[in-house]
Amino acid sequence: MADSSSTYQAGGSGDQPKKSIIPDIPIEEEGAHSQGVIRERGHSEAENEATVDRDHDEPSQKTVGAPASSMSTMSPTSSSLMPIAPELMGHLMNSMTPPGVNIAGSNNVVNISCHVQSTGSVQLATSSSQLDPVPSPGPVPTPDHVPPPNQESDVPDTMSTFIQELKETGKALYDKIQPIPYIKDELDSVDKVFIEVGLERRVGKDSWKKLGSYHDIFPKEKGNPRIQIIEGDPGYGKSTLALQMVYDWCNEVSGSPFSGPDILICLNLRQLKGITSIAQAIKQCSLPFDSKLKLLDVEQLISKSNIWVIFDAYDEYPDQHNKVNFVMQMLKGKIGQHVNILLTTRSSCIPPALGARTGRIRLTGFDNAAQERYIRKVVTGDDEVVKKVLKHLNINPTLGVLCRAPLFSVMYAHLTHKGSMLHEISSVTGFFGHMISCFLSHTQNKLSGADESPENLQTHADTHAALDKLAFEALTSKMQQLVWDRTFFVGELGEVFYKLYVDVGILVEEKETHIPAPGKVPQHKTVVRFYHKLFGEWYAAYHLIECVKSRSYILPENINLYDLKFLFMFACGLDQPGGSQVIKLLGERKDGAESVVLCAPQLKEWSHDIQTTVRRIVSSGIDIYISDSRLLQQSTIQLLELASQHKIPISQVMLLESFSSVDPDSLPLVLRSGLCLPPLSTLKELVIWTEPGREVTVDEWTGILNYTNQCQLLKKLKLDLCLLPWMDSFPTSLGSVEVRWVTAIDGHEYTLQSGRWQNWRSGGILTRGAYDDLNEDSGEILTRGAYDDLVTKFRERCSDTPWQERRRAERE
Repeated sequence: MADSSSTYQAGGSGDQPKKSIIPDIPIEEEGAHSQGVIRERGHSEAENEATVDRDHDEPSQKTVGAPASSMSTMSPTSSSLMPIAPELMGHLMNSMTPPGVNIAGSNNVVNISCHVQSTGSVQLATSSSQLDPVPSPGPVPTPDHVPPPNQESDVPDTMSTFIQELKETGKALYDKIQPIPYIKDELDSVDKVFIEVGLERRVGKDSWKKLGSYHDIFPKEKGNPRIQIIEGDPGYGKSTLALQMVYDWCNEVSGSPFSGPDILICLNLRQLKGITSIAQAIKQCSLPFDSKLKLLDVEQLISKSNIWVIFDAYDEYPDQHNKVNFVMQMLKGKIGQHVNILLTTRSSCIPPALGARTGRIRLTGFDNAAQERYIRKVVTGDDEVVKKVLKHLNINPTLGVLCRAPLFSVMYAHLTHKGSMLHEISSVTGFFGHMISCFLSHTQNKLSGADESPENLQTHADTHAALDKLAFEALTSKMQQLVWDRTFFVGELGEVFYKLYVDVGILVEEKETHIPAPGKVPQHKTVVRFYHKLFGEWYAAYHLIECVKSRSYILPENINLYDLKFLFMFACGLDQPGGSQVIKLLGERKDGAESVVLCAPQLKEWSHDIQTTVRRIVSSGIDIYISDSRLLQQSTIQLLELASQHKIPISQVMLLESFSSVDPDSLPLVLRSGLCLPPLSTLKELVIWTEPGREVTVDEWTGILNYTNQCQLLKKLKLDLCLLPWMDSFPTSLGSVEVRWVTAIDGHEYTLQSGRWQNWRSGGILTRGAYDDLNEDSGEILTRGAYDDLVTKFRERCSDTPWQERRRAERE
């Protein structure tokens, strides 16, 4: 490490150093030379030694405590620089001064030259010989080691104070849950509204296992990951789940694992722009403004505690593109290795390059039972009302899919209970637009007696071009902006417009405290954000429609299409001509196929250009994965239906572990999500790739064959990695459909020829005896030898698959 030299001048009481506060060591990328920055140790020993020798020959002089502008002259060739804050310099002076001199009461000027060596030690040279001896403070702290101070904290019982203040701040977070934006006089504690969402843990590359409760997020077995990524689509309850964990800890909820750690802290990453360490984040965001705990106290307390940290909303983290931000350093285990971490994020924004020992949890939303529990717990206990609200979720497929997301489900339940006609909505855009109208209408009625007339308020509600532009530019920039300074926002929108949207609840004000540097005076300001990022996407969609009116407009390459999928869906639903142009632009992108699938069903009519775009997409085949969200699966099914209606040929549909069964009455294929894929008149090939180890029943196999009869253009049917039951005869209506079966044993592949299974490669006939060697229980009589043979061939290979595990459990 290169050394640097500094000069400190102490003269008179005005320059008396304060008590030692070792600053949090921030980390910054190469090339940064701002005050209080240390570079990561990354150079070789030879480079460090060469740099030390060079700097010993030509030491650079600096004045500690100088303005940032003077600090910016720091040599860019230095491989590692240690910041020496005035407080730390004062502490070092007292420890290194010769006997007989008392700096605190001296008017003498003492010049101290400070060199930070590659070993981390500090050498000081003083020009005075009248200093009182003080015990050495020990080594200068590094990012990995912060030694305890030699003097006690100003706070007598720091740990007790720390926990008490964290709980006070935590209570302020979980005690102001607002299910509906405009209902601000009915704030609830999170435990009053929290309903468990579906959770799954990733157990393999593409396999997920259902969890019984959020209590199971951190496995009890030793050796399990201390870092858990909790992912989910927008509105799936990630932040609410985080607040419930905070509630459990603050109230020491019995039976909850989140009441166990010494310390549990929830940090909203949206608020951590420019913050360079976990201790600084806690001090600035999780402690009261008037807390007497210093940064050094926080560093010490978290270094010796069983601490769990929840990083909420990584997808909104302003510094996520900074490769050396402290959050990523913790996730990679470079710092804070003793901290258990939960990080919530959208599924489209998973942190890159995580270790193999990082756990993955995904939220799957509300099922029908969870929706009913929420209505009874929060909205009403009236059985008739509950049945009425739930009825439309079952008969309206669009509502059913949307309300899997707790955010939409909650909005729907409350607004329907108040008389809204949301159940008549048939699209995502229609749902959200009606919801916004309800918010504005309710607020206008409430404010009708105020100074502003209803007509004037309506004008402000309908004229929001400035807000649209702000939202679009913020969301589509390389580094998304989700929080604005209130003064700036009011200046852009106008006071009356701004106040209306705050009253409605679409915009939310927050108090923000910024501590610029250790020892500096904290700064306070009011910032504003959207109630939820989805509301920002709604208004940004209006501006996108204006943009695409210019035929020369091109979507910025940096846009994450999946992250902003609702923006594009809203745009397509808001304006037919503009939506057609949006789909055309999406179709021209290499990564735009999925966005077209989501957006095309939002249009009421398909122009020639839209049909051309859809034709190009379905000509290369459509996959429906088990891991796809219900919204994506529903949009895919709608696109396929519309393509068939427009006589557009569909080359292939592949169900990748998403097939569940066949409805015996109406013949659609039922997916494991509960959605149904109806027969498609223009489908040419159907591939069903079952989950490993699955055995298809006679009824299921018959249903699949009957389904193919309803697809007039179908030429190929293929089933992969499953066991089919033996059938002595097959429907003669199969006609020219080529049926192939790939078994789960050694990849044997057979084709159905003239009612018999034939080896596809060798042309050999699959006899009943050969079939018995493969199949265990087809509903026919099997010899014990054939059964034993199957046990060794099939179950040994598939014994650890979830499907076989479920079957064994059912048998037991």
